[in-house]
Amino acid sequence: MIPKTFHRALRSWFRKNGRDLPWRRTHDPYAVMVSEFMLQQTTVAAVIPYFERWMRAFPDVHSLARADEHDVLKLWQGLGYYSRGRNLLRTARELSERFDGKIPRELPVLRRLPGIGPYTAAAIAAFAFDECVPVLDANIIRVLARLTGFQKPVTTANGKLFLERTALGFLPESGGRAHASALMDLGATICKAGLPDCTVCPVRRFCLAKAPEKIPVKPPRKSLLHERDVRGFAIRGDSIFLMPSDGPRWRGLWLLPRARPGAKPLLEITFAVTRHRIRMEVIRARPSKAWTAFPLSDLPPMPTPHRKAVERLRETQGHPRNHRARPRKFAKH
Repeated sequence: MIPKTFHRALRSWFRKNGRDLPWRRTHDPYAVMVSEFMLQQTTVAAVIPYFERWMRAFPDVHSLARADEHDVLKLWQGLGYYSRGRNLLRTARELSERFDGKIPRELPVLRRLPGIGPYTAAAIAAFAFDECVPVLDANIIRVLARLTGFQKPVTTANGKLFLERTALGFLPESGGRAHASALMDLGATICKAGLPDCTVCPVRRFCLAKAPEKIPVKPPRKSLLHERDVRGFAIRGDSIFLMPSDGPRWRGLWLLPRARPGAKPLLEITFAVTRHRIRMEVIRARPSKAWTAFPLSDLPPMPTPHRKAVERLRETQGHPRNHRARPRKFAKH
């Protein structure tokens, strides 16, 4: 049984030190849902400007449900993991059709919506509806593992079960929103990864960790898989030629077309996607009938590495920025 003094100390600290985040300034379930989709595998700092732009463009479920996927992905551009944007659009359409635009508060119903897993469902229930449910993000997992001195891997089935039971045991009788937010902020600001600042921790007297910097225990990282990806840079007038992704990576986005290796690269960019470390070489290419031309000043949704490659190349190759035209298929004349 967690003593009430723990909850009082945690909430008192949170009232004075909690982070001011735009999605916390409202209890609107839609805004909470949008923020949780964006925060999946993405930092708070990166999400804030995207969240604010999104809420201006799609302020409610119905406005998002009416949106075209192209516009949704364009707004999501640069945030990564684009399946989240597509799932958010699918969820909005389902909510608009089946729930009159209302976000359900029941966990089983939430988990049946596209892109909403156990964590996202619990976060929506806690932050939007103040439900006392276990919310287990990376920050809270770290805090709970240290508080209990748990020294086994947290990613195994037994580790996850232990954390779920621990989170249930730490729940207060009411105020799920403040409780989850406080634990999350404690992990983000004091009980950080690596060496925590235990001297200012409001609940340090309840903590069982002897060497907190070694907790939580995680398995060794898997080695990266290296890839070489050769792409073509083809320009005609004020337009660049692109191709849609054939998936599964970056489905729904436009890419520089694949090209045969051989020519000296105009540009090389190295980036990571999950376990893959990719070296993209961009070479000069001749347009193909299968490629689509877009004005350089009005590009379609593109993944960050391809968009950055285009931006850098049009600077170095001296291509104009101010012409606007509709995308068109290339045809020989």
